[in-house]
Amino acid sequence: MPGGPPPGPASGTAPGASGSAAPQPGFGQQPGGQQPGFGPPPGAGAGQGFGAPGSAPATAPGWAGAGTLPPPPGAPPGYGPPSGQGPRGEANPAQAALIGLLNLSCLGLGYVLLRNWIGAAVCWVATVALLVLALPADVDGVPMGLLVGYGVFLLAVAADGARRGLRATLRIGASFRRLALPLAVVLLAVPAGGSLAYGAARDEAREQALLDRLTAADAQVTSADGLAFDRAQPLLAKALDEYEDLGTKHAGSRAGKLVPARLDAYYKTVAGPYEKKTYCEAIAPLKHLRGLADSFDKGLLGSRPAKTDEPLAHSLYECGTAALAVATAEPTAAESLNELLGTFPKSSHATRVEPAVREAVKKRTSVLDTVPEPCDTTVELRTLRTTLRDMTDASLDGVTREAVEGLQRGDFACGTDQFKDKEYEEAVKTMTEYATAYPDSPQAAHARSIAIAAEIADEEPAAGKRLPPSEAPGGSRMVLVVSNDGPGAVDLLYTGPTTGKVTLKTCTTCTKYPGPIFSQGKKIKACQGPASKYPKATLLLPAGDYHFLQKRAGTGSSYSDTKTSKVKIEPGYSYTNCLYVTSGY
Repeated sequence: MPGGPPPGPASGTAPGASGSAAPQPGFGQQPGGQQPGFGPPPGAGAGQGFGAPGSAPATAPGWAGAGTLPPPPGAPPGYGPPSGQGPRGEANPAQAALIGLLNLSCLGLGYVLLRNWIGAAVCWVATVALLVLALPADVDGVPMGLLVGYGVFLLAVAADGARRGLRATLRIGASFRRLALPLAVVLLAVPAGGSLAYGAARDEAREQALLDRLTAADAQVTSADGLAFDRAQPLLAKALDEYEDLGTKHAGSRAGKLVPARLDAYYKTVAGPYEKKTYCEAIAPLKHLRGLADSFDKGLLGSRPAKTDEPLAHSLYECGTAALAVATAEPTAAESLNELLGTFPKSSHATRVEPAVREAVKKRTSVLDTVPEPCDTTVELRTLRTTLRDMTDASLDGVTREAVEGLQRGDFACGTDQFKDKEYEEAVKTMTEYATAYPDSPQAAHARSIAIAAEIADEEPAAGKRLPPSEAPGGSRMVLVVSNDGPGAVDLLYTGPTTGKVTLKTCTTCTKYPGPIFSQGKKIKACQGPASKYPKATLLLPAGDYHFLQKRAGTGSSYSDTKTSKVKIEPGYSYTNCLYVTSGY
């Protein structure tokens, strides 16, 4: 009908239509201002709205000539608030909590739901940066400052997400609305699980680092095996420091639980020289092992140091007794045996010291008269006497006296052998020292005779054909008067049926006689002045052939002239001999 209302929906209520409007499909705010999936279900609202499908057109007041404009066409389905909806953007705390929890997952999912891609990207970048810095897990873990900073960042984005989601319109379906909050809570397991996994990885890294330290310490012990102990000690000290640190500060770790076994291996390795029976080399390592009780953790060591007592006592005994007659031994016999007697006085090895030393002395003194080289045996006896002199244990007093007596015999046997072997200089020295060292010895006079004969024989080998007798022969004596007609004192040595030495003082008024050139072949007439002018010495000699050696004193302790001569002393005669000096021309 002309002038009637146009077809289509009209404002108002159609006859017979319900006063409520059905929700429209799509996204948008729900009736009553409620957010999707949260709050009370939408209810019917009074007032104007879109008619329900199938309702009769409402009458538009004023449309039929009233001068009013027709209403706008209806909005397409899915857009705009449904009929009965409150004002858009009302606060929704549950939704804000959802967005905040999703941001706490470290993945920025709250921002994704809000379609805030910049915020989500910032979360992703921060999380990736943390992973790059944290992985792979190492011993020290993530720096505390980085963890604190990342935690503050998560709280900040959670708070920001909650703020943005409080009044935001979320384009999610109803089914997702029901799962959103549980999903957000579940997603909190991502950072929590990551933290647990990272903690486990970090703990494993720490365990592996401790095992690596243990392996390095083992390598140091292995590299020290076979080295001299003074060179091995720095390596062993480093290994011990590691073992002690792992066994005490990290006792619960896998490496810490292996330390006792490593200490057993350490003791076995360091005590290796003892197992090889190189006893002198074993002393220093065994003393080191025994002394660890004073510097290493006693709980870790247990009874290990005490187990080295027997090996150390044994090594000291073996090393000391082997060095009894070795002058160049290092350590000396006295050092090893004194330590044995002082440290382990009640050990079975300490009781063996005195018998061992006595046997060493007896073994050498018993062969002095038969051994080819008594001087070598005497050197060993001298070393024994020195060793005993340096030892303080009273149980060795008796064997010390035996060693002194044996050395005295050895010195005489050595000097005698040197004379027979025509080693005259050595014989002079040995027998002179013997007479000085043992002035009360019955052989002291004989030693002086041998020294005199050796000194003559060194200038005149014929004088060394036979050893001077130990006692002068009996029978008559012939007089031999010797005068000094020259400057300088004279030592006159003689050997034959008897041996001796006299010294004539210098003749202060005597001078040198002309040599062969100036004497023109004339016979020198020495000692022609008054008899009282010349220093004299009278010798009473058994008959026999004698070798003489005159040694005229020069400057200092040197001699200006030496001369040998041979004299035959016959029974029933007296003899004179004048000693003089000629010039070199």
